[in-house]
Amino acid sequence: MTDHTREPIISVLGHVDHGKTTILDYIRKSVVASREAGGITQHIGATDIPLEVIEEICEGLVKRENIKIPMRGLLFIDTPGHAAFTNLRKRGGSVADLAILVVDVNEGLKPQTEESIEILKGYKTPFVVAANKLDRVPGWQANATLKNQTPRTIDEYNKRVYNLIGELGIRGFDCDIYTNIQDFRKTIAVIPVSGKTGDGMKELLMMLIGLAQTFLKGKLTVGLNSPAKGTILEVKETKGLGTTLDAIIYDGTIRVNDEIVVASRNPVVTKVKALLRPRALDEMRDPKKQFKSVRTVYAASGVKIVAQGLDAAMPGGPVYVGGKELVDQVKREIGEVEFASDDVGVIVKADTLGSLEAMVKILDGEGIRVRRGSIGKLTKQDVIEASVVAKENRYLGVVLVFNAPVLPDARALAQDHAIPLIENKVIYSIIDEYKNWVEKQREYERLQISKCASNPAKVVILPNHIFRQSKPAIVGVEVLSGILCPGARLMGSDGKICGKVKAIQMRGESLEKAEKGDKVALSIDDMIVGKNACEEDILYTFLSNDDLGRLNPDDLTDDEKQLVREIKKMKKA
Repeated sequence: MTDHTREPIISVLGHVDHGKTTILDYIRKSVVASREAGGITQHIGATDIPLEVIEEICEGLVKRENIKIPMRGLLFIDTPGHAAFTNLRKRGGSVADLAILVVDVNEGLKPQTEESIEILKGYKTPFVVAANKLDRVPGWQANATLKNQTPRTIDEYNKRVYNLIGELGIRGFDCDIYTNIQDFRKTIAVIPVSGKTGDGMKELLMMLIGLAQTFLKGKLTVGLNSPAKGTILEVKETKGLGTTLDAIIYDGTIRVNDEIVVASRNPVVTKVKALLRPRALDEMRDPKKQFKSVRTVYAASGVKIVAQGLDAAMPGGPVYVGGKELVDQVKREIGEVEFASDDVGVIVKADTLGSLEAMVKILDGEGIRVRRGSIGKLTKQDVIEASVVAKENRYLGVVLVFNAPVLPDARALAQDHAIPLIENKVIYSIIDEYKNWVEKQREYERLQISKCASNPAKVVILPNHIFRQSKPAIVGVEVLSGILCPGARLMGSDGKICGKVKAIQMRGESLEKAEKGDKVALSIDDMIVGKNACEEDILYTFLSNDDLGRLNPDDLTDDEKQLVREIKKMKKA
């Protein structure tokens, strides 16, 4: 035999917290979701569901309907759900044959669901809609048919399900409840389910088998002698085996003693010493499960690869059966994700290439520039890069760290240079924390400017130092008393406002303030030199009654106290 029929690869997509992992948990009877950071799946995982398990869950429905299943089972890829994971999901979508779009039937479509829909459209992937959390429909009785629910519950059910069908229709999809569909090539099936109670789960599995028969006929054949192609999920130390790879093989065959090329900054060419498969229903990332040794693994499968030289392997990168001839190809694939530039932007550190892709994607979508993106431990060099950026733009002089270790000396250096390290095990939380940090910094700056702008100050326009008359006026002044800051309103000796300080410069450099004795250039909005101010005029900061009330006499010098008295006198005049 030179070929075989592989399992269909099924990608599970949808919005955060809409229950993707819970649906799989019901099938594999595991509790992976409870161990995920924030309850959200953060990496692509793989679960192999053998045919006998599907038949067991479907309670004889396969035999009763006389359905022939020309496959060994189903391989699920459980992808993260936030819109930030577009690239990860595209990685899953690029190898997925079918998809389940999971939507909370009570919440309907969300932005992340929209993102999933765009992916499915882009790849033209056949899919079904799992309208999840049926158990939360008011009055719903688990494991009872729809006709046995109360009339009120049936109304609530119909309202939610048909609202969802309507939302999908607006987005160009012809959908209906699966029981109403005659031609599944033309209409997308919506299957109400509950990953918690199991309602609708056997129907969901049967629909996937039906789709596989409808759309994948002749497409699941894999040559037993073709070299394997796979994606590295994780690189980990395994007791007694050293560093190993968890990978998904999505094409071809891998055997013990095969030469393989493994993604790293300098791709590794090595030989397979052992192949370990998880037991049926075990999730590839689950540390509590046992593996069994095999000599050969065919697509589509999750597998643990044992070989030498895997320490520098890159999670999210490719692993191919082959030799040195593939090294340049692997380098190109890595170079499309990891990068460094001279741009002024944030530093991004992640644990896998897929996570890095996702981080850079959402940052780009938010208009946030990235200077360097890499995977692995955060080092002093990363902090030094951020400190260089901070000198030009302190809002971008930040390191964003997703699920990657921070070396102690790097953390100490960041503290010494006041470089923020924003760390989290949930990617979208990192982005939110960064945006919140920027807003707080900007608010603090606004308060400081506002506080400074309400300080008393007195300046004189220097003769022969009119550089521009208006829009904005640019003049040279000397500060006679007090502290002048950008944002301060200026008034003449008559108490009338004549402009607002836009910027302060000395020898070509911008200043946050100018103090008594400083000779500086002011850029002043709303001033026309020769009309409301002239050479040798003395100008004062305009202070409102609230500004004057906020001034603490204990914080003022004698000169400033005298200046406040002058300003009050002019305002009364």
